[in-house]
Amino acid sequence: MDEGKIFVFEKSIAAFSGVALRRKIGYVLQQPALFPHWTAKKNIGLVPRLLKWKKAEIASRTRELLELVNLAPETYSNRYPGELSGGEQQRVGIARALAANPDLMLYDEPFSALDPITRKGLQEEVFSLKAKLQKTTVFVTHDVNEAFKLGDAILILKHGKLVQQGSPEEIKANPTNDYVKTFIEGLHV
Repeated sequence: MDEGKIFVFEKSIAAFSGVALRRKIGYVLQQPALFPHWTAKKNIGLVPRLLKWKKAEIASRTRELLELVNLAPETYSNRYPGELSGGEQQRVGIARALAANPDLMLYDEPFSALDPITRKGLQEEVFSLKAKLQKTTVFVTHDVNEAFKLGDAILILKHGKLVQQGSPEEIKANPTNDYVKTFIEGLHV
């Protein structure tokens, strides 16, 4: 099957303009895609600037978000991406995704390029942010431990087809087939 409808915010995505839909979703990508010639605060303030927020509101929100992702504003506001570690860049990327207070957060393999220690720390931070902000979050990952650590509901796909869905506990207790059994064999969560 290669057709269907996608609903988000209780509406078909066809009901939104592309720009309107994108602005309701915060994106955190594998590579943070920060503008290298912009400071952290300017990168974070991108969407609020596009939405024509006042300068004082952008400055306040940027400071709040830097604190939220555990980057001291006095230290990190004026740093450029090249002056940040991979984990710090990804924290700025998360702050940028949250800047306009989107209804939905989409994380697409956000930690796959990070070392294991940084990755674990950011997983903990995302878990904490999810609980604190109460935002609907879609997290795409190939790391089964990451999925089971961060997810409330898990969807396991094979060749683009849904194989099983459920809570982490349901999937662990009742894998539907050998593919899912093999997939969850390496769980450490």
